[in-house]
Amino acid sequence: MKRFLKRLGWGLVALLVILAAIGVWKRDELRRLMAVNSLFAEDRIVQNFSHMDTLFFSRAMDGGEPVPLPRGTEAGLPDGAEAWMTERMVTAIVVLSRGAVVHEEYRLGTGPEDLRISWSVAKSVLSLLLGTLVDDGTIPDLDAPVTDYAPALRGSAYDGASIRDVAMMASGVAFDEDYLDFWSDINRMGRVLALGGSMDGFAEGQTARRGAPGSDWQYVSIDTHVLGMVIRGATGRPIPELVEERIFRPLGLEHDPYYLTDGHGTAFVLGGLNLTTRDYARIGQLVANDGMWQGRQIVSREWLEVSTMPRAPQGALYGYQWWMPDATGEVVYARGIYGQFIWIDRARDVVIAVNSADRQFREDGVLDQNIAMFRTIAAHVSNPEE
Repeated sequence: MKRFLKRLGWGLVALLVILAAIGVWKRDELRRLMAVNSLFAEDRIVQNFSHMDTLFFSRAMDGGEPVPLPRGTEAGLPDGAEAWMTERMVTAIVVLSRGAVVHEEYRLGTGPEDLRISWSVAKSVLSLLLGTLVDDGTIPDLDAPVTDYAPALRGSAYDGASIRDVAMMASGVAFDEDYLDFWSDINRMGRVLALGGSMDGFAEGQTARRGAPGSDWQYVSIDTHVLGMVIRGATGRPIPELVEERIFRPLGLEHDPYYLTDGHGTAFVLGGLNLTTRDYARIGQLVANDGMWQGRQIVSREWLEVSTMPRAPQGALYGYQWWMPDATGEVVYARGIYGQFIWIDRARDVVIAVNSADRQFREDGVLDQNIAMFRTIAAHVSNPEE
């Protein structure tokens, strides 16, 4: 019996040594996994959203020669805005009127130099990049199958989907986007990112369909990653290089941004951009200017007319990676989870960039409340005397 207990003791010691060795070997992966599990915790979310590069793989980018946004006359915010910002955990808001800053505010310990996570606002930036490639003929046909440019997707649920299908979230791929379900597809994807896995491999592994490509609309974040695969296949270049060259350097961002990446260095294009709130507003002003910036046509007006109007099946108010509050085309917006927005009121030439840490962003009525406030702010800064 003593011999057995002695062997058992040594066995336990050996097991502990092995576990400790695995812990050291996989330390970074375990740290990132723990970061995912506490990313949205109430006491950490604000800090985390300004320091994502300390939690995940990332790739620094060149924002070009900084060109500060012009300053206009301070317009303030309308009645009700303070209560709204408090309730929605707004961390920063930058309002532009006719291209000039008329209100700028940072809250909850954040500041103007914080690089805030975009979440799905990054999808709309990818749409701008896609537009430049359509404009110059690199991608001449949106109705081409995605597998023409990303052959690794053959045999997956994306086989048969066109570039246009994935651009307007009509791929037909079944994908569970429930952030509150630990086992949902979107949360499984988050763990792939945290553990240094392959986003390409995750996309290639999608096999379930909800219907034929182009037949219906459903918001599927991995569609945007597939769009990124198409762009990389068409150009032979990584997305960060292309976004730097074609969008960010010409805009002259005030601070160099970065992308989160997977463990293979592939940019997390569906939600991994990190910019200052001013630079999110700058992107919105580019769209308000019909793609023109300081005399240079960065993205064609024709692409913006097509991509920022409702295009999706079933009357969904969704274009090519852009949202619309209605079908008029006067307003378009980019939107990310936890309250990230770029609101572009083209009729009034007003842009509102908002970053938040809103843990109630999915509750009924919250999106409608946000849209109503953006409309109110746009009307106020357009007519501050009213």
